[in-house]
Amino acid sequence: MNAPSLYDMMFKSRHSIVLIAIGVLFFFHACKEEGKEEIDTQKPNVELGIPGAFPTSCDTLYFGEPFTVKVRLSDNVQLAAYNIDIHQNFDQHTHSTEFETCILDAKKSAINPYLFIQDYSLPTGSADYTTDLSLTIPKTDGTSLYDEGDYHFQIQVTDQEGWSSMRGFNVKILHP
Repeated sequence: MNAPSLYDMMFKSRHSIVLIAIGVLFFFHACKEEGKEEIDTQKPNVELGIPGAFPTSCDTLYFGEPFTVKVRLSDNVQLAAYNIDIHQNFDQHTHSTEFETCILDAKKSAINPYLFIQDYSLPTGSADYTTDLSLTIPKTDGTSLYDEGDYHFQIQVTDQEGWSSMRGFNVKILHP
């Protein structure tokens, strides 16, 4: 029995290494393609143009009276959460996303302004969701009446990937 030559050992060894390397490359390529997920780069939407949407730009809300927030939230993949922010606009600052011009009160200093910031989760797997959230803005902070007048109402939606969109508009909040 003849011992294999050094050439035979090197050739067979290289051949084996090349075959193993090709096999590993095919394995990783197959796994990469199979589990490949498309990256979501599209922001979600807040739609106010649906029937019965409320509130919208220039609407009036009343302290102590319930109202229903109705907007459509949508995403190309999956929604995650939304946020509502209501804060005073007595100095007439702006971050409105709407083109409608509302009639604003004269500028004034805030004494006891209402502030509301709240996060809401959305059902897992939702790509389209219409809110049906009942809110009541309290009349007082427990001590004195909240200031009535011009406020901003903002709705921000975030999708599962972390992209977000915001719609902000002016509303009046008055005492009935």
